[in-house]
Amino acid sequence: MKLTRKQFLRQGIFSLGSSVLELATGLRGEPAAVPVEQEEPELQPRPDMVAVPVGSLCLARNCGCLACVERCEADAITLVPGKGIVIDPALCTGCGNCCYLCPVTPKAVALTARELPPAPRSSTLETTA
Repeated sequence: MKLTRKQFLRQGIFSLGSSVLELATGLRGEPAAVPVEQEEPELQPRPDMVAVPVGSLCLARNCGCLACVERCEADAITLVPGKGIVIDPALCTGCGNCCYLCPVTPKAVALTARELPPAPRSSTLETTA
């Protein structure tokens, strides 16, 4: 199997792993194992949760990792060069797609409970006689 540099960069590091696997099984004369692709889970919006970035872990600060930015359906994530990602809590649906797609361990995006607005105060004054 021959890959050009452009194809390798486009396919990512997994292409290298599959090439090594094909080479190793070809040398042994065994049939190549077919990798099982995992289906992406269906993540439902959770209004009680909001995504929060962990800036020191985010790869987008220094390199071109935009996995969460590209896949955010609500467009709640934006990239700030040199800082990383910024998540708008008003637009975030809490689906967790960004956490699932984050390639680093520990994750650079975490879901936390959304802060509820304070309860309105009663404006009626009670008088006691």
